[in-house]
Amino acid sequence: MTPARRPALVGAYATFVIFTAMAGQFWRNLLGWWGFGAAVAVVVVGGILLLVHTRPGWKWRRTPKSTLAFLLLAVLSLAWSFYPGATALGLGILLVTTFAAVTLVLCLPWARIVLSLASALKWILALSLAFELWVAVFVREPLLPNFPDFEVTGEKLPMAFYWSRGLLLHGGPIEGIIASRNLLGMAALLALIVFGCLLAAGSMRRAPGIAWLVTAGLVFALTRSSTMILVAGVVAIVFVFALWTRRVGPQGRRKVYWAAAGVAAASVAAFIAGWNLLLQLFGKGDDLTGRTDIWASVIGLAQQRPIAGWGYVGYWVPWVEPFDGLAVRKGVVYLQAHNAWLDVWMQLGVIGLITFAAIVIGALWRSWFLAVDQPRDAAGRPVPYSPASLVPILVLIALLGQSLAESRLLIESGWLLLVAIAWATKRRQWTNHPLPAQPRPARSHAVALAEPPAAQRPAAPPRA
Repeated sequence: MTPARRPALVGAYATFVIFTAMAGQFWRNLLGWWGFGAAVAVVVVGGILLLVHTRPGWKWRRTPKSTLAFLLLAVLSLAWSFYPGATALGLGILLVTTFAAVTLVLCLPWARIVLSLASALKWILALSLAFELWVAVFVREPLLPNFPDFEVTGEKLPMAFYWSRGLLLHGGPIEGIIASRNLLGMAALLALIVFGCLLAAGSMRRAPGIAWLVTAGLVFALTRSSTMILVAGVVAIVFVFALWTRRVGPQGRRKVYWAAAGVAAASVAAFIAGWNLLLQLFGKGDDLTGRTDIWASVIGLAQQRPIAGWGYVGYWVPWVEPFDGLAVRKGVVYLQAHNAWLDVWMQLGVIGLITFAAIVIGALWRSWFLAVDQPRDAAGRPVPYSPASLVPILVLIALLGQSLAESRLLIESGWLLLVAIAWATKRRQWTNHPLPAQPRPARSHAVALAEPPAAQRPAAPPRA
């Protein structure tokens, strides 16, 4: 790999990793499980080559210990797992995803990871709109996957089995290449966060940046995902409080935190009082599209093995007990608890909940202060805030909001982003590597984004 080609290849690899984590169902629907396996192989081999070539430094004090504790507990659960074969399979997926996330953090600056996340989201949004338009114009009926993992019969199949329902020209909801409007809505929300922060930082050209923001907003609206609408509201509130905290400085933070506590309490009270109105507004039944029944079943299982759980599995494996028939609604077998916290409790018990919460709390704590503390240069002088330093906290809040209705935080993109944020923010405690900064107008935005401010660059050597 020549020095000139290396940044482009590394950036392409990072984009492919994030795309595969976020749109794994795209590979499975398009190429089947063997095709998805080939994509995962590219991720693993590329990561190994990147580590060998980069030889990144690693120090114990820069490592989030909670992540290692959770991984160790998941591996040890093989000893008491009710389904050891499924646990071994789940551990393989977990370790590969963790390996990919840690490799990106160790080998790339956070600036490059943010750019790669933006690139992956652009691909997902553009391909999703093109795919939905093709289905709506040429197929004109719901489209099944190329390689369905269910038996196709002459009977009417549940709509959840289809790749796309072809409703783009009817105003949605659309599923995109991800085959899920909730997951596509999450991708669109992340795109709004990332594109908005990079545009504010001057790291995207104004016209293309605005165009991508509009695209993300359009996709978000077309998914018509009530879950993600609520999550977006929480992200917006956190964004406002982060800006307020920046404005008042360390001396005025106490009043901001008291105000945040008041808003949180009022929001919970309003949520409870207006529950029935919310259900009517979003067109949901009292069972939240079957979620309450699934939660009850999962809680019942967790109570049977409350301390260490039934054994790690990640994705539920429908052909083994107790998942066989555990969550079935209108002919669809669901492979998650639709709540990451209940899923952890059921799989790894209270011990797993404690270690998982430690990962989340540590990442939240570091991301918050990364977003609101005044950055300083190598000489200790304050420098302007970068809007892109808001990316970790806002992405993390979106993931946590999603975790209350989906178990995605434990698998694929959710786990990848959680681990990446946990490790990247931990490493920022011990280094002065900057987050994306505002570039000079005449230079490439990608180069300027990854380069530290002038105050942090070493002085040029004197000429002979």
